[in-house]
Amino acid sequence: MRRAVALACLSLAVLVLVRLTVFAAPAATPHFMLLGDRTGEVQPGIFERVWREISSAKPAFVVSVGDTIQGGNDATAEAEWREVRALLAPYRKIPLYLAPGNHDIWSEPSARLFQEYAERPLHYSFDAGGAHFTVLDNSRSDAWPAGELEWLAGDLRAHAAVPVKFVISHRPSWLLDAALGNTAGPLHRMAKQYGVCCVIAGHVHQLIHAEVDGVRYLALPSAGGHLRLSGKYEDGWFFGWTDVEIKGREVAIQVHQLDGPVTPVTAWGRAGLLVR
Repeated sequence: MRRAVALACLSLAVLVLVRLTVFAAPAATPHFMLLGDRTGEVQPGIFERVWREISSAKPAFVVSVGDTIQGGNDATAEAEWREVRALLAPYRKIPLYLAPGNHDIWSEPSARLFQEYAERPLHYSFDAGGAHFTVLDNSRSDAWPAGELEWLAGDLRAHAAVPVKFVISHRPSWLLDAALGNTAGPLHRMAKQYGVCCVIAGHVHQLIHAEVDGVRYLALPSAGGHLRLSGKYEDGWFFGWTDVEIKGREVAIQVHQLDGPVTPVTAWGRAGLLVR
């Protein structure tokens, strides 16, 4: 009797396992969002609208290129960070990785506040969505600060086996080299050596895309900071956010204008122009 009951239970367990195996939905391909500058003459309500769109797309996580507060004043900086924390409270379940921007850090006290409210060091790295991300700090210099590229090299070396790698910073310290297609710069040589897929920045509030020797360079559109120059969509001057999907070693990047069209990043050229 006991043997019969045991066999019946085993058969039921196998049946349940088979049913679960057959009907289980395949895991969705992970995707995440890249977010441009919030500040630099904040345009009221834009950042909030961007986050509502991002949230509805259900990203695995969000990576911001910085300029999260207006900054510039040690006396008011903490109040600004508290305001941002309250603004983002509805989205606290979405992991957020911030790069330090020039509006976030301008002094030693502001650097300490960034680390407290961003809950990250000034430069750091992490693994998520099947990729490795290295976040650099060039918040106080248009050029790469002393030691920053050496730190990057060590981090990339330690994660050489990860197939997809991103390098994130606030300022596009690579902009001139990317515009000229220069392959001799130290950052580009490092990116090629360690198989970096994409080098991402903000700061200029304009969408700029360049692919140099297999490495993709991307400056993100504004997520709330003012639009300079023409202010025209076709010139890369618009509010929006960027969706990234990783499929094995393949990376698909789609650029979303706020309440507007969606285009593949390959539709944009080095001068920030919509080319197709």
